[in-house]
Amino acid sequence: MEKKLVYTGKTKNVYALENGNCLLKFKDDCTGKDGVFDPGENSVGLTIDGVGDVNLRMSIYFFEKINAAGIKTHYVSANMDDTTMEVLPAKVFGHGLEVICRRKAVGSFIRRYGEYIESGADLPYYVETTFKNDEKGDPLVTKDALVALGVMTEKQYDDIKDMTQKITKIVHEDLAEKGMELYDIKFEFGYAPDGSVMLIDEVASGNMRVYKNGEYIDPMTLSKLFFA
Repeated sequence: MEKKLVYTGKTKNVYALENGNCLLKFKDDCTGKDGVFDPGENSVGLTIDGVGDVNLRMSIYFFEKINAAGIKTHYVSANMDDTTMEVLPAKVFGHGLEVICRRKAVGSFIRRYGEYIESGADLPYYVETTFKNDEKGDPLVTKDALVALGVMTEKQYDDIKDMTQKITKIVHEDLAEKGMELYDIKFEFGYAPDGSVMLIDEVASGNMRVYKNGEYIDPMTLSKLFFA
């Protein structure tokens, strides 16, 4: 099938397919700084052989599980031989929106609200949204602001929140069976022509903060443990 490059991303390239779907090509480039991997960084800092492969493998695993749970995603199929995933076309909200679900008070949450809560305290599947904007440091944005700005409807926000909590529970329970604990996870959502919300991008180790026996597990180690 013919494909046409439409977007070159930091960790994936996006192609348009003849059938109207898109093809994501996973790369071995990682976000980071000074040669050190960091999922929170906004620029490519290093290349790790095989990282595209494991990110695709984990994404296939979770997308199939999430689809089976009746939650809509953009996943259609994948080809491990050329590290690609065929997906449904979806529009992003605004210029891009990240949705974070937190089970523990760590990272930027504790930096913002540390005077009110202890580091590592439990959170009730807390959902927050940030605009993808490197220059402004991915600013937080509330439901009311998203609606007032015309980025999404109230129903779309409510659907995103509900889907985020359900998907996070699926990932958390899967990791727990393997003796690991999910602290927080980052998602991206888009919407179909009819306005219905779907999970897009990837569900991979670089998008989640996971601990084992109280110790943080870096994404490459997490991928190895997950498929061990």
